[in-house]
Amino acid sequence: MKVSVKKGRIEKIPSEAIFLPHFADNDKLGYSAQLLDKATGGLLTEVIGTGDFKGELHQTYILLTRQAIPAKRILLVGCGRKSNFNLVKLRAVIVKAGQKVRDLGWKSLTIPLSPEIIEGVPLEDLAQVYVEGIYSGLYRFTQFRTTERKRVKELEQLTLVGEDGVNLKRVREGVNRGEIISDSLSLVRDLVSSPSNKITPTMLAETAQRIARENGLRCKVLGLAQIKKLGMGAFLAVAKGSQEPAKFITLEYRPKVKGAKTIALVGKGITFDSGGISLKPSKDMDKMKADMAGGAVVMGVIQAVSQLNLSLHVVAIIPATENLPSGSAYKPGDVISSFSGQTIEVTSTDAEGRLILADAIAYSLKYHPSAIIDVATLTGACIIALGDYVTGILGNDDDLMAQVKKASRVTGEMVWELPLLEEYFEYLKSDIADFKNAGGREAGTIQGAIFLSKFVKNRPWVHLDIAGTAWIDKDKPYHAKGATGIGVRLLVQVLRQLSE
Repeated sequence: MKVSVKKGRIEKIPSEAIFLPHFADNDKLGYSAQLLDKATGGLLTEVIGTGDFKGELHQTYILLTRQAIPAKRILLVGCGRKSNFNLVKLRAVIVKAGQKVRDLGWKSLTIPLSPEIIEGVPLEDLAQVYVEGIYSGLYRFTQFRTTERKRVKELEQLTLVGEDGVNLKRVREGVNRGEIISDSLSLVRDLVSSPSNKITPTMLAETAQRIARENGLRCKVLGLAQIKKLGMGAFLAVAKGSQEPAKFITLEYRPKVKGAKTIALVGKGITFDSGGISLKPSKDMDKMKADMAGGAVVMGVIQAVSQLNLSLHVVAIIPATENLPSGSAYKPGDVISSFSGQTIEVTSTDAEGRLILADAIAYSLKYHPSAIIDVATLTGACIIALGDYVTGILGNDDDLMAQVKKASRVTGEMVWELPLLEEYFEYLKSDIADFKNAGGREAGTIQGAIFLSKFVKNRPWVHLDIAGTAWIDKDKPYHAKGATGIGVRLLVQVLRQLSE
């Protein structure tokens, strides 16, 4: 899709459709709507006056212009009550428009740059939201389709139109940000949607190497012999059950400025999780291809960071392996030694994510990061606690947590803090090792985070548990069902804030 920014009058731009938002509690038409209404002989006033279109949130209505203007259609999308409207709801409205365009197979769409839609929001931020929303709404995973894929039509042209006085340079900056983040988001959704026989640890490593080549990043991939030599016993224990060789992937972005802060991003890269010897139920096990979502997210984030040229030194670390049962698999009751030197009693091989993250987080300390953020589909308990709407966050640093919460409000990727009290470590105390990897059903999400906290030393650290939000089973206003890419926009915004 080509995205362009033009100066001009919205009623004079040729297009298959014009996107037009409207509020349910606004009796008067907005500026762009007034121009279109006048040019079409009052069509908008008529359809709104009859009550056919009420402007309820996410309601859509297609109005044929009958050649009154160069655009063939006007796509009305409801925004709900203006008093309750914000940037997050605007994003959902734009996603809805993108989904409509995708389903109807339109080739071009025009969006008027109307600053009055949300007062006080810079036009470049609106432009970024428009682009991200349309890309998200258009997204579909068709890589493995054959006959149906031939019928798929793509939006070829998205045009943002502003009148005289609009700073097009700043709008283009917003468009550029939106395209960069959207490309990274699509990368993540593609990776997470792909089956585990296509996205193995080796293939994930090859993807990282391609991203590095295309974006001037450093990439290092360690194989089993190197992982063993480093003493990553926790990671190796999980990898033992699979015939697919594990890979320890590092991507590094260095900015041009000197003295930049270092941020370590660590993502769980379990490309398929059967639970190991502690075998999961067969129901929904097919979705365990998505257990590498955290690794995919940090890969997408560092791609975006490099293209945005942020003034941060960012290191993305992805320990990648499968977790399978076999004659060589690690077992409940085993004691393993981690990269940090601490010993762990394995009580469940289905609590494998924290084991591979423990070694990866400890490894990240060699870069002396100012902050560590890990992302993982870590616990089913987080789904029980927060469902699939909200990501659980825990951490040891109030300032870093505040940055994540601020980014959440900007991006609409909702987060909720759970307590990280040392008392919860009681669940993980072991009689024969430094601690256990799991201590029962109680406070499962907190247990996972408490476990990881033992490997960050005194570094500021935040843990994102995306077990509920990385994959959804039903369409939502913000995402189509399937892989969501949750965490990409959130973490890019966090890093933008830290770089500023």
